[in-house]
Amino acid sequence: MLQINELSAAGTAIAFNQMTRWVNTKEEHSAKIITLVSDYCLCQRVKKDVFESDKDYVDALKAHHAVMQAAMKAKQNVESSFCDGLEHAVKDFRKMYLPIE
Repeated sequence: MLQINELSAAGTAIAFNQMTRWVNTKEEHSAKIITLVSDYCLCQRVKKDVFESDKDYVDALKAHHAVMQAAMKAKQNVESSFCDGLEHAVKDFRKMYLPIE
């Protein structure tokens, strides 16, 4: 996102072309994250019977939803704070999929 903002200041046709490609790539990656979380994680991996309590289940749903929302916000914005929010949401979310250390 920093490079997108730097290129927007340049104002040249080449910079605008490169910036457009980077924005498109950013939006594609965000869409892939949302699809992965909804189609794979929520539909196939998050099953109520594997959680010890309803609270754990709801917390898992909230963590997945937070990733999807953060990806949507990163898709719609070019401020680096939205990338940081997505990174934080993914760090919380991944704990459910990595072995306990």
